Amino acid sequence: MYRTHSCGELRASHINTEVTLAGWVQKSRDKGFMIWVDLRDRYGITQLIFDEERTAADLMEKAKGLGREFVIQVKGTVIERQSKNPNIPTGDVEVLVSELTVLNEAKLPPFTIEDETDGGEDLRMKYRYLDIRRNPVKESLLFRHKVGMEVRKYLSDEGFAEVETPYLIKSTPEGARDFVVPSRMNEGQFYALPQSPQTFKQLLMVGGMDKYFQIVKCFRDEDLRADRQPEFTQIDCEMTFVEQEDILNTFEGLTRHLLKEIKGVEVDKFPRMQYDDAMRLYGNDKPDIRFGMEFGELNEVAQHKDFKVFNSAELVVGIAVPGAASYTRKEIDKLIDWVKRPQVGALGMVYVKCNEDGSFKSSVDKFYDQEDLAKWAEVTGAKAGDLICVLSGPTDKTRAQMSALRMEMAERLGLRKPDEFAPLWVVDFPLLEWDEETERYHAMHHPFTSPKPEQISLLETEPGKVKANAYDLVLNGNEIGGGSIRIHDKQIQAMMFDYLGFTPEEAKAQFGFLMDAFEYGAPPHGGIAFGFDRLVAILGGQETIRDFIAFPKNNSGRDVMIDAPAPVDNEQLKELSIKLDITE
Repeated sequence: MYRTHSCGELRASHINTEVTLAGWVQKSRDKGFMIWVDLRDRYGITQLIFDEERTAADLMEKAKGLGREFVIQVKGTVIERQSKNPNIPTGDVEVLVSELTVLNEAKLPPFTIEDETDGGEDLRMKYRYLDIRRNPVKESLLFRHKVGMEVRKYLSDEGFAEVETPYLIKSTPEGARDFVVPSRMNEGQFYALPQSPQTFKQLLMVGGMDKYFQIVKCFRDEDLRADRQPEFTQIDCEMTFVEQEDILNTFEGLTRHLLKEIKGVEVDKFPRMQYDDAMRLYGNDKPDIRFGMEFGELNEVAQHKDFKVFNSAELVVGIAVPGAASYTRKEIDKLIDWVKRPQVGALGMVYVKCNEDGSFKSSVDKFYDQEDLAKWAEVTGAKAGDLICVLSGPTDKTRAQMSALRMEMAERLGLRKPDEFAPLWVVDFPLLEWDEETERYHAMHHPFTSPKPEQISLLETEPGKVKANAYDLVLNGNEIGGGSIRIHDKQIQAMMFDYLGFTPEEAKAQFGFLMDAFEYGAPPHGGIAFGFDRLVAILGGQETIRDFIAFPKNNSGRDVMIDAPAPVDNEQLKELSIKLDITE
């Protein structure tokens, strides 16, 4: 056998035991008369020792030739280590080697395979198989596995059945762009890779599966961010004979289970917030509620003086930044420069210092007296020692800018603690949103989301006011899951397609299979999908998902390790009846 023990297994209780180990050479230290080698595998590191008194000369010579990342097998005896290392579990022992076999030599790695490496991100992604040998990446992948196992355990215990759905499906016009796959056997026709298994899980409910889940790959050909990849993984779930409350309770349970089993954290409260309130108080639909700084709308107390900037604004809004009244003018100027960056887009910022003596000092003292500023403090909840930051302009744009500022200040003040977890349900989303460019409504969630039953009649008169039977689960300012109660009535689904601009013919061509299924007794049903990569990253104390994916793409959607995407041979294209016409 290649090994009797792993490199992380040996302890003082193994002293005088004959063992066989295999792994990679982490590093070696040659003192001439004595050589130490750190041998590494997935489970840890064991120190090997060769010395002139106890080791044959040919074996000493062989040990001198070992380089970093050589794959070796050794046999020897476990002995007590003279200079113990309390930083590793195997630090009390070492192995006196009697046999050494080089299983594979290795080139010098392009970066050091250590926790703190000298390799930049691009280099490490090119040699990802080497990066995985590093503890931070290896532990992230093992952490992902642990989360996945707990998800399967919880859902299986709750009666859910894992069912696989197809990867080669039909392209649909809604949502992000599809990745399309040409069919050789059906000339000129294409499959699409699924953005989600949405219609298939609904069909499983029509089929009577009752409770379905799947940890599934999904694909979107869209621009990338730190928390987004062209291929990503969802925990996809659906249930029959349920209302919104049933789904919220079930998946609060899943989230509680993961926080307890993975992080040892007990969470009692899952507060619920309406979408409109989230936008009004936090400027986005996934607020981080681990800290305050709720928005205070200042129109009534700020638009009565001669300050034209505020008087002409649709919205004047402020936040109270705790303890920031101590900021110097230079620090505040830097903050103003920050909000004026193109990524935020504000034209400027008004500030008010709430002094410890109860007085106020602002950048608009020329226009507002102490009584005015006291009202601002009251509306924003500012206390002595706080700094009130105020932005103004069009409502939606200004809320987004203030949301960015709120998160930035929380980051600077250390309020976004990775070991603190604050879940939140956001409910009552708009069913439809108006697109100025196409001059029609688009589904805010997807075309199969049910309107609130009591608001169905509004679809004909005021569709923009209709609320969806939809919900998002937010954790620490990140949407980790979203879902809805689905439409299960063919007539309502046809009405929904109509408001989304589909002709009956287009709806039949795209979704006829689902409409047909609804004619055979579709039960009430609903579900949710969690972003698995994002959930794992947040539980792991990070918001960048890349290190929790074995072989991620870069920000351009490229796999720099295998150099993909790449051109396809002309013969392959010809076989697929595809002719490229790329002009300058």
